[in-house]
Amino acid sequence: MLIRKAKTAGFCFGVDRAVNMVYDLLDKGETVYTLGPIIHNPQVIADLEKRGVVIIEHPEEVPECATVIVRTHGVPENIMEEFGKFGAGICDATCPYVKKIHKIVSEKSSPHIPVLIAGDEDHPEVRGIRSYCRGDVHTFKNAIELENILKTRPEYSELEIIIAAQTTFDIKEWQKCHNIIKKLCTKAIEFDTICNATRDRQSEAAELSRICDCMIIIGGRQSSNTAKLQSVCEPNCRTHLIETAEELQHIDFSNCDSVGVTAGASTPAVIIKEVLETMSELLNENTAEMEDTAAKTNTAEESAVMAALDGEPLTVDEIAARAAIAHAAVSATLTMLELKRLVRSLPGPRYARA
Repeated sequence: MLIRKAKTAGFCFGVDRAVNMVYDLLDKGETVYTLGPIIHNPQVIADLEKRGVVIIEHPEEVPECATVIVRTHGVPENIMEEFGKFGAGICDATCPYVKKIHKIVSEKSSPHIPVLIAGDEDHPEVRGIRSYCRGDVHTFKNAIELENILKTRPEYSELEIIIAAQTTFDIKEWQKCHNIIKKLCTKAIEFDTICNATRDRQSEAAELSRICDCMIIIGGRQSSNTAKLQSVCEPNCRTHLIETAEELQHIDFSNCDSVGVTAGASTPAVIIKEVLETMSELLNENTAEMEDTAAKTNTAEESAVMAALDGEPLTVDEIAARAAIAHAAVSATLTMLELKRLVRSLPGPRYARA
């Protein structure tokens, strides 16, 4: 059996930066508060709570002079203002791609220029984006919902409107929406705000699913980007979403010649490592092979993002380009007998060593 592991599996630079920010503060002895979970991964959140992180739902729950970390999804504009009123220290871990969308809709929209957002209106990222819009705002999950909005608001075909997408939106669905907008809204200004990590992961997952008999998607069930990976693979082969290695026990691999493995952007390396180790125990090591294209590409991604944050004039697109070069530079093929050496080399998240 051939096991193919996606090179893009696991933490993206934005999630890695946010999680490390929390652990750095904890290591300094600070009590840390987050408005909602810092990321959508139950194992990471459970460990952070053991370390003393307090998840709150409203700014007034934060004690005076405490430290609040703004999660990767960002928060509504008014929430940031409220934190300041309560005297809380703020560490902003909002993903740079999300901040880019905040900037776009804040600067480009107006009472006369509405915004249409491709995404889940109940997702915290989208709630935050909506708050930065300066006029009418609508959200749609797919091309059908977009068409319904345009039917109920026919005047939009004649108006200048702004179109943006949640960073984890399905890239195929976005293309369908683009075609509709191009046809019906000639004055629309589109911003393709799906992040590079999402694009890479969805594209590679779709490619793997077309050449594998089964796909294993590792990640939190509340994670939007993980759910999108599942949705792009399901039309092509049998697909299973798991949160931990224990769930592999319930999957039948007997009729599989090849299995693809990928993970969401909020899935830590240690969980991917445990899944690979468990698969090596479940499968016959004498007849199985593993094709692995994974590497520590996060380092290049992190360097690019941190350079931008430290003041080097890098755009988000330039950051994405650097990350893409790092991803493209690495590939290797390993036998299953070398799998244990591989998984031992994968970096575990800091919570595994806490």
